[in-house]
Amino acid sequence: MRLDKRLVRDHSTRRALSYLTYLYMRFVYRTTRWTVVGEEHPRRLVAAGEPGIAAFWHGRMLMLPMELRRLVRALKLDAFPVHMLVSGHGDGRGISDVIRYTDIMTVEGSTNQGGSTALRAMVRYLKAGDYVGITPDGPNGPAMRATTGVIAVARLGNAPILPYTYATARRRILDTWDCFHLPLPFGRGVFVWGEPIRVPAELDEAGIESWRALVEARMIALTEEADRRVGCKSVAPGTLTRREWRARRRAQRAGGSA
Repeated sequence: MRLDKRLVRDHSTRRALSYLTYLYMRFVYRTTRWTVVGEEHPRRLVAAGEPGIAAFWHGRMLMLPMELRRLVRALKLDAFPVHMLVSGHGDGRGISDVIRYTDIMTVEGSTNQGGSTALRAMVRYLKAGDYVGITPDGPNGPAMRATTGVIAVARLGNAPILPYTYATARRRILDTWDCFHLPLPFGRGVFVWGEPIRVPAELDEAGIESWRALVEARMIALTEEADRRVGCKSVAPGTLTRREWRARRRAQRAGGSA
């Protein structure tokens, strides 16, 4: 194992890096001129006393907790906690460390398996009237390709899915499996909420796939709208899983050193 990987997996080092990441998030949030589009959608859910599922792509998650915290505070949702699902691998633990600074709670796991502990936890929170956040393409990808896990949570939790994303005019799209959007400070940015998607409780396999495809299409369209609003080119959905992307990178490094 390389030294840099050992350092990142060290608990104290990971916590320090997570705090620096949070400071960067705050810096970008405060130095960017933000516009919020579609905020009426989560506000209506709150006014109606309904729980909800914020669904966002893995590569667009960095700044979303900052705006979500602002909205939670504006709506006085202290009695309605927000729980964000993060994976249990090393990257996920780092994300969890960052998110804890934003007053949002995390749940470790993945909803890719229908009977998973994480899925049951998400459903339990929704039935208690809480709100949850899920990355339908994480943690394994491909980028911007939804799995059926989010459909299972929506069906069992009887809660609408709210697509949620952001974009900034000054940014870097990293060469990672999730096409990670790294925002840069001193520019324009936009947070966009989509209309709620209400998934029927009773669905056969074809119905589940149909709704999965609908959620994916809505989320892709919302991301394209966010990019358009800040004058940036849209990012195409990925074609490689996390494992496939890493295998390609290893092959490229091996070829370069030959």
